[in-house]
Amino acid sequence: MPGKKLTPQQAAYQQKVKKYEPRPNLLRNALLAFVFGGVISVIGQGFTDFYRVVMNLSPEKAGNPAVATMILIGALLTAFGAFDQVARFAGAGISVPVTGFANSMVSAALEFREEGLVLKVGSKLFSLAGSVITFGVVTAFIVGLVHALLPGR
Repeated sequence: MPGKKLTPQQAAYQQKVKKYEPRPNLLRNALLAFVFGGVISVIGQGFTDFYRVVMNLSPEKAGNPAVATMILIGALLTAFGAFDQVARFAGAGISVPVTGFANSMVSAALEFREEGLVLKVGSKLFSLAGSVITFGVVTAFIVGLVHALLPGR
């Protein structure tokens, strides 16, 4: 408990609990995250190639509908309750890519679905996305400003 000073009894209890706490299998978790992250990347690349061929788009422009498709898949998996089942096994491999962003948006919105579509689901859908998008815009602005102000581009 950072920020709160523990009593000697609480500290002793924390030590006892720590002794019996199961240790995660780091190698297994890292390998699963690597494999699932790779599979998601291959699926995303497959969508990029599909949109490039079918819509006759350049590889740079084909990435946009591919990312949108991956976000849709992540949102649908979350809505049907399958994302958490896969994430328990795959770990960070499924949570870190754009599918994890879709999961965090939809899961926040689903918590309030019984309270109304517009006022609760609509507002909660963008509670996390708003901060992420704001961070991205501000960061892009700062990087662009630094790039513009540095001589000798």
